[in-house]
Amino acid sequence: MALHLSSSSLIFLVSFFLLLSNGFSSSSSRRSIHHRRHLHNHNYKDALAKSILFFEGQRSGKLPPKQRMTWRSNSGLSDGSALNVDLVGGYYDAGDNMKFGFPMAFTTTMLSWSLIEFGGLMKSELPNAKDAVRWATDFLLKATSHPDTIYVQVGDPNMDHACWERPEDMDTPRSVFKVDKNNPGSDITAETAAALAAASIVFRKCDPSYSNLLLHRAIKVFAFADKYRGPYSAGLAPEVCPFYCSYSGYQDELLWGAAWLHKATNNPTYLNYIKANGQILGADEFDNMFSWDNKHVGARILLSKEFLIKKVKSLGEYKEHADSFICSVLPGASSSQYTPGGLLFKLGESNMQYVTSTSFLFLTYAKYLTSARTVAYCGGSVVTPARLRSIARKQVDYLLGDNPLKMSYMVGYGPKYPRRIHHRGSSLPSVAAHPSKIQCHDGFSMFISQSPNPNVLVGAVVGGPDQNDQYPDERSDYGRSEPATYINAPLVGALAYLSRS
Repeated sequence: MALHLSSSSLIFLVSFFLLLSNGFSSSSSRRSIHHRRHLHNHNYKDALAKSILFFEGQRSGKLPPKQRMTWRSNSGLSDGSALNVDLVGGYYDAGDNMKFGFPMAFTTTMLSWSLIEFGGLMKSELPNAKDAVRWATDFLLKATSHPDTIYVQVGDPNMDHACWERPEDMDTPRSVFKVDKNNPGSDITAETAAALAAASIVFRKCDPSYSNLLLHRAIKVFAFADKYRGPYSAGLAPEVCPFYCSYSGYQDELLWGAAWLHKATNNPTYLNYIKANGQILGADEFDNMFSWDNKHVGARILLSKEFLIKKVKSLGEYKEHADSFICSVLPGASSSQYTPGGLLFKLGESNMQYVTSTSFLFLTYAKYLTSARTVAYCGGSVVTPARLRSIARKQVDYLLGDNPLKMSYMVGYGPKYPRRIHHRGSSLPSVAAHPSKIQCHDGFSMFISQSPNPNVLVGAVVGGPDQNDQYPDERSDYGRSEPATYINAPLVGALAYLSRS
């Protein structure tokens, strides 16, 4: 589709003039942008700082002296002992006390991508953002320290979810689960490789030795993922389903992992791998959703840069695929749904993850298109980088309070935000306030209470409102009231861009 239009002189002229008028702001568009900023009046820098601070509230392990989320304490200090390995550290995925490797790795990749694209705009928050990445990569290095074995989960999810207790008190089994040659997991393994490779770029200049360690591990982990193929939920279904089943298969992660290793190494081996395996791995399948489970769209956006900016002609199809994704989620597209208040709506549970990931991709793709001085094509229409940025900004503004309820869906941002989030540590008194242990079932009295959470998990973005822009603010409504690391990770990059001035 884009191929035909790009050969049209008429479309070329329209694209050129639209790019001039939208991509390189005229005085009138600058006035319009100024008006929007004045109208929304959001403090993106404050939101950025809080979106990063959130990760400190999700930390597992021994907390550092400079821990800023001070109502949290050490937890999970014996993690890994069930298999005689050190798996202390990392992040709890959401409002529970589980360490699921699949979403943690994706969170790490997206945090790293946020820094790669927009880290230069983070200014004083850049060290905190790097700390957030390192807290994850330190754990992923532990999880991949044994050859041909990846430790992918700590904790028994069914028993964990049967309790409402602080991570500092948890007494449910800290079972350890792994993938290996006999029970492969190409999806979680390739995502881990992507995370390590992306993070190696983050630390390349500031900590070269750590960067090299991450990259060398990424190469080994990806080789294992590719050699021993299969979805990790096939062998670990009782442990990972329905929590983080690999619904989309493992092919998308192999493409995604190869794309990140190509970016991190510039080794032609990975480019050749992508050329040879792209179609087999679903490169040309239609997807209009990007999440911890499905990475096809992210891989297409990432690889489109190679075509747009580095002029790798063999990857031209990825620009077309990226355009197709953009077109499929634009307001008004038949394949997209928006709430009456204007929020992108994909699924009833944890919908905000799709809002933040899509907003990040829009801003990142707009950056690539601007650098290449081109646009996206949707049939006979042209979509400029400026329009992509405008759509992304509106989504972030909705999240921050420009919505029918006038509520920020980021905890601690603005005067009105969720007070009863589905989060054990936030909803129960801290160890400092209540030193004695809160037993497994005793915490449910707070779970059913209408009292606000005693500990503010600053920066946490909850699942968000329903398709009618309604939000009940109930702990029991986990689909809407539970925060998660993979909701925040792409938002960090989006807020960094929006906070640039």
